[in-house]
Amino acid sequence: MKNLISQFYTNLFLTRRLTAALIGCSILFVVSFFMEWLGILPYLFFGALMVLMLLDILLLYRTRNGVFARRQAPDRLSNGDENELAVYIENFYPFTIQAGIIDEIPHQFQKRDIWFKTSVQPRRNKTLTYILKPLKRGEYDFGLIRVFVHSPIGLLSQRYNFKEEEVLPVYPSFLQMRQYELMAISNRLNELGIKKIRRLGNSMEFEQIKTYVPGDDYRDINWKASARQGSLMTNSYTDEKSQQVYCIVDKSRAMKMPFEGLSLLDYAINASLVLSNVALLKEDKAGLITIGERTGAVIPAERKPAHINKILQVLYKEKTRYLETNMEMLYSTVRRVIKQRSLVVFFTNYESLSALQRHLPFLKRIASFHLLLVVFFENTELKKVSQEPAADVEGIYIKTIAEKFAYDKKLIVKELAKHGIQSILTTPQNLTVNAVNRYLELKARQKI
Repeated sequence: MKNLISQFYTNLFLTRRLTAALIGCSILFVVSFFMEWLGILPYLFFGALMVLMLLDILLLYRTRNGVFARRQAPDRLSNGDENELAVYIENFYPFTIQAGIIDEIPHQFQKRDIWFKTSVQPRRNKTLTYILKPLKRGEYDFGLIRVFVHSPIGLLSQRYNFKEEEVLPVYPSFLQMRQYELMAISNRLNELGIKKIRRLGNSMEFEQIKTYVPGDDYRDINWKASARQGSLMTNSYTDEKSQQVYCIVDKSRAMKMPFEGLSLLDYAINASLVLSNVALLKEDKAGLITIGERTGAVIPAERKPAHINKILQVLYKEKTRYLETNMEMLYSTVRRVIKQRSLVVFFTNYESLSALQRHLPFLKRIASFHLLLVVFFENTELKKVSQEPAADVEGIYIKTIAEKFAYDKKLIVKELAKHGIQSILTTPQNLTVNAVNRYLELKARQKI
């Protein structure tokens, strides 16, 4: 009995309408003290209010478990993407309810406005959707769903608590990976900004003999097959397959810098996941190496069906380190793990030419055995400062320094090219598109 009474008081709340009515009733009692002609009017008003309150309590509590609510969420969330979640609510009352719904989302989002106001007809249900965009990988704790129910009278509200507590992991951007995957399967990557690369020469991997159609290269006509068929037949060639593509992700402090909420490491992880998946769709082998002050995860290049999930699970756990990259360790790992010539994509960041000079001897050694592609980031904030007009002497100094850093980035590209090392200088937002573009370009030009 005590528990029922305690639950009654705990879950019963006054609405704004009742609060306003009680304030009005109090004012009426005060006024009636000076104006005796009001007589029993305040008492009648207060009595009617009490009757309505009792009737409201009866409406709210005569139906046991009057509403039901649950959260509809995916098994995992995608980092840096808009993930759709929903709250399902069902009304078991015999009347239309007005409901206020609070979903206790994880503290990482720093949002307190997941609040819905809706009406639900009797014996009906409704689904309310909302969007969450996580900016950090890891586990996110969701709390209760609280529903505040009002009857048509609307003086009181009953609170229902639904234990929808759950922990959802936030993985690297698998939504972006699926988007590129669908485009790659249907040969529509150019719709996402992927360029079509003109081939230089022909790939040497034979695919099939097919009927000649206008536009085919006449140099590929197979005369023996044409003589047998009595019509022109041509040899069809395809991109070479089973080439190795390794993504190397730098986890040092240089990758801690944030842009639009995501760290450079997260941008690199999302891009390496997409690039690995596109490589697998192109029937190449994808591998992964992470590096900080010591070697992290190492996944040898393979082309198995579940290989991309293995890469996804490894990338989910990677965190930024706070020391310099051990390039000597990276070189020895590359020599030990990668046995044949491969495309090696190194995701890192250089803010100055001197930072590159420390790594350059090891990059040159790697480039002597493999096709090395160094991907680093353009500082968009410095670019914005350098493009703004200077208002005073201090602004001139700041603008000059920003332009100097931007110029250093271009010098890094030239320095790498001088030693025969491919490079991409990109904004974080365009990293994935530029990386996939360069992979397809190198493959089309038979550089691997």
